[in-house]
Amino acid sequence: MAELYADVRAFATEGPEIAWQHWLETRERLYRTHSQSPVPMADRPTFRIRRWAYDPALRFELPLEVDARAPSTAEPPALIALPNSGAEILAFRRIGRLTVPFETGDRFLSLFWMEGYAGGLFLPFRDDTNGTETYGAGRYVLDSAKSADLGGDPEQGMLVVDFNFAYQPSCAFDPAWACPLAPPENRLDVPIRAGERLV
Repeated sequence: MAELYADVRAFATEGPEIAWQHWLETRERLYRTHSQSPVPMADRPTFRIRRWAYDPALRFELPLEVDARAPSTAEPPALIALPNSGAEILAFRRIGRLTVPFETGDRFLSLFWMEGYAGGLFLPFRDDTNGTETYGAGRYVLDSAKSADLGGDPEQGMLVVDFNFAYQPSCAFDPAWACPLAPPENRLDVPIRAGERLV
């Protein structure tokens, strides 16, 4: 995954859609062949990613707004537990929010830092496609613990958030996987018809 996302960030300089096409082809191959694939073994040989066409209007470079709920800049934000598809409890810190300027108006998403495991930024979301076209509990855009990082300018506090790269958590394919899920504050009241879909 680290190699794939490094390629994605490099190809994005030529064009985000070129990077997205590479991402799709590589992920589909990994779903079919990787030993840690969440796709059940019997389904792997014929597995194909269902997805929407690339939509350039759903790619954003956004500033991270530091969480005003943190007690002070000297203290780290409090640990919280996000919803989880399994019994395991994973700790996160809400480190800020992103204002996403959709065509229908601004929406807000909280950005989290995963404590433990491998650490890293985590951006899950839910939207009006959940339960019909996508996994009922939401999808991910960023999970840098698993190298899912689309880039940006860290020195300026900017992140690339491209919903065309939204993907299902592993538990969408097999309930044996335990996945952290999007909390209520990351529920978007619009359909995000971009990225991976189930139907």
